[in-house]
Amino acid sequence: MRILFQTADPANQDAWLRDLRTALPHAGIRVWQSGDTAAADYAIVWKPPAEMLQGRPELKAVFNLGAGVDAILKLNVVPDTLPLIRIDDGGMAVQVAEFATHAVLRYYRRLDQYERQARSNGGEWKPLPPFERSGFGIGVLGLGVLGQRICESLQHFGFEVSGWSRSPKTLPGVKAYAGSAQLNEFLRNARVLICMLPLTPDTAGILNRDTLSQLPRGAYLINLARGGHLVEADLPPLLESGQIAGATLDVFQEEPLPPHHPFWKDPRIAITPHISALTVRSEAARQIAEKIAALQRGEAVVGLVDRNKGY
Repeated sequence: MRILFQTADPANQDAWLRDLRTALPHAGIRVWQSGDTAAADYAIVWKPPAEMLQGRPELKAVFNLGAGVDAILKLNVVPDTLPLIRIDDGGMAVQVAEFATHAVLRYYRRLDQYERQARSNGGEWKPLPPFERSGFGIGVLGLGVLGQRICESLQHFGFEVSGWSRSPKTLPGVKAYAGSAQLNEFLRNARVLICMLPLTPDTAGILNRDTLSQLPRGAYLINLARGGHLVEADLPPLLESGQIAGATLDVFQEEPLPPHHPFWKDPRIAITPHISALTVRSEAARQIAEKIAALQRGEAVVGLVDRNKGY
């Protein structure tokens, strides 16, 4: 079995190769280099260049080392007939649930404001009135595996949790909304909005002045999905007006976030470097090995990307 490997994260290349070779001991795994057109049965990639995947009719499937496949789809070089398979969870669900829960509680317990008070000139000792849990709704935009795990975690703290997805879903204890017709109603009940959507042409720029203005005044934004969901220029005016009280952003239009980007200087915006959910290599390698074995047996596999939906 011939496997072609590529990652846009060269610092972790050797570690990935070690785990993949452990999970696939009988496979020949080679690192793709520009100009490599030799045949391969499977490709395992993360943000590949178009050159790598063009003109490879012998490929049986392409595996993406993560949940989001937008970087591959925008290349428009993977034929619709070639299976494109993403990692399911891969150890990310518990991580993103931890991150989202921390961000919610940081805002709900007003720890962001206490931090600003503590760092003001001379410090400020000033207890703030707590938020009431009643009516403090949490809205999760996107109810895939990761979004569902966030809902479950927040329910443990007694929050009213709602969710929105493209098509109707039923989750225990979650008020579910679906489709464009129910989006504004969903937003109006979300004191905290957590974006977990896949990035597709339909969801690009969905966090904009109009949609964020539907949230209750003083709402909080958490984006853990893709930077392309947020129209970044729309956020500062909403913060200045008080419509949005603050934001936790883990993803950005340009990454790394440029040094002179205005978000760095705004104390109401918490910034992290796209680390809310990192693929666990050993789990991802195990999944890929199991899915290759299933494909070899002619069986269906989970994680197959629907090109019409974009995820």
